[in-house]
Amino acid sequence: MKLLVASRNQGKIAEIRRLLDDTGWLVVGLPSLDSGLEIVEDGETFEQNARKKAYAAAEASKMWTLADDSGLEIDALGGEPGVHSARYCGPDAAQIFRNRRIQDCLVAVPEEQRTARFRCVMCLIDPAGKEKVFEGTCEGKIAYHARGSAGFGYDPIFIPEGYSRTFAELGLETKNRFSHRARAMRQVVDYLRTRVRADTKSRKRGHS
Repeated sequence: MKLLVASRNQGKIAEIRRLLDDTGWLVVGLPSLDSGLEIVEDGETFEQNARKKAYAAAEASKMWTLADDSGLEIDALGGEPGVHSARYCGPDAAQIFRNRRIQDCLVAVPEEQRTARFRCVMCLIDPAGKEKVFEGTCEGKIAYHARGSAGFGYDPIFIPEGYSRTFAELGLETKNRFSHRARAMRQVVDYLRTRVRADTKSRKRGHS
């Protein structure tokens, strides 16, 4: 079966594809639609943005559709950049400048107060329009310097709880064991498997 990820972020699409390995689902992203669909993420919460993206992409594709909105919440910055993580410093700013701005804002903040978390909210919509929302978080802290070349986004400055290396140093294989997106995706996978089993049983009863 095919699952549309309502995103043009190739790093995010690849990460979700890896998380759905061995489930039988073929993961595709918005570029495969070739529809020119553009979705403005103007919600005030992660859930609002995830739902908006999911419904728009599901309407355009008539497919199983998964959308997520995720971001970095830094306690010393009052939860910023939060829902604005992808647009911090402006929509066209390079990620290196977003990471640098955060480190500049925290330059005088001691390690024990550099706590932060990645939060991910996912909205899954089936072809009939039924929705399901999932959420995952990963606690950690902000590094003093960007480190590592794996991953994407804020991975080079985020050190997950229990580790001394950033997500970008740990790499995708390790990150996908416990990241905010991995935790939300585990719930998605369980739900998809349950739905497939239920649909299979329903079809079998219909043929009996």
